[in-house]
Amino acid sequence: MQVEVDPNEDTEWNDILRAHGIIPERPPSPSQVIDEAIERAREYQELHRLSDKSDSELSALEEEANNSSEDEFIAAYRRKRLQELTQLQIQRQKFGRVFPVSKPEYQKEVTDASKECFVLVHLSLQQNLQSKLLGGLFMRAAEKYGEIKFVDIPGSRAIEGYPDRNCPTLLVYKDTDVKKQYVTLGLIGGDGMRMEDLERILVDAGAVKENDSRLAESKRSKKRDDEDHDYDTDDGRI
Repeated sequence: MQVEVDPNEDTEWNDILRAHGIIPERPPSPSQVIDEAIERAREYQELHRLSDKSDSELSALEEEANNSSEDEFIAAYRRKRLQELTQLQIQRQKFGRVFPVSKPEYQKEVTDASKECFVLVHLSLQQNLQSKLLGGLFMRAAEKYGEIKFVDIPGSRAIEGYPDRNCPTLLVYKDTDVKKQYVTLGLIGGDGMRMEDLERILVDAGAVKENDSRLAESKRSKKRDDEDHDYDTDDGRI
């Protein structure tokens, strides 16, 4: 005789059947789902509330916390952020300079290296003014963004017969692929290319986040330069 079983009933017999996989597990009750959603929303709000706080502000909040659970939450968040900042600092000190490479080294130093980080390649030409400009910007950027690998190789050595007129060429590698390519500096500032133009490439490629605090340094420097230029123009000097 076949006995009908309501799998949604909360009975001891149904628990036995569920334990043996005869009937499916009961779906969570609507109230349980709502409670879990509310808890996740609360945690998200707490994290969002703390995300823009400085370390000193977090410390002050920790001292002012009026209950042990809030105090523990802030302390745990602060430890997590300090750990992330420490790890980020280690990554930012990984390279820190421009690496000259030869053609036999290209696969290892560029293509394979791009599996672990972004790699920017300057196909250079020694006597070319734009190439000298990009080389200088590479040196500054390499010191500033130590987690990114900057590489220099003469264009004719990297690619046999590579035309001098195409130098400098800027390549952005990630995960063994060329993500961006600029032949000469014509579209990225030309003879007046600045650090912020190179940083825009880093942001567009995803190598640097839009809200990275290091980007503000170049903006402040550009603002000072523009103000100096305006002063010279107003004073009758160009």
